[in-house]
Amino acid sequence: MQESNEIRQLLTDIRDLQRESLSEYKKVTQRSLDLQQQAVRRQEQLGRLYKRVVVGGVSLIAIIVILIIYLLGKLR
Repeated sequence: MQESNEIRQLLTDIRDLQRESLSEYKKVTQRSLDLQQQAVRRQEQLGRLYKRVVVGGVSLIAIIVILIIYLLGKLR
């Protein structure tokens, strides 16, 4: 009878530890998901910024080329 109670207690302890482990796993998984979503948002922001910088750079280069052509035309 004593052995049966010990086994029952051991199984109860194992179950409780598994529940705690599952709870921790869920927390870690949720944190990981949150970090991934944050990384995706930052990547999207950087993509938009990159696009603006490229458009601005191309516009600036186009203006400079047009200005150079205009000034070369005036020199002739």
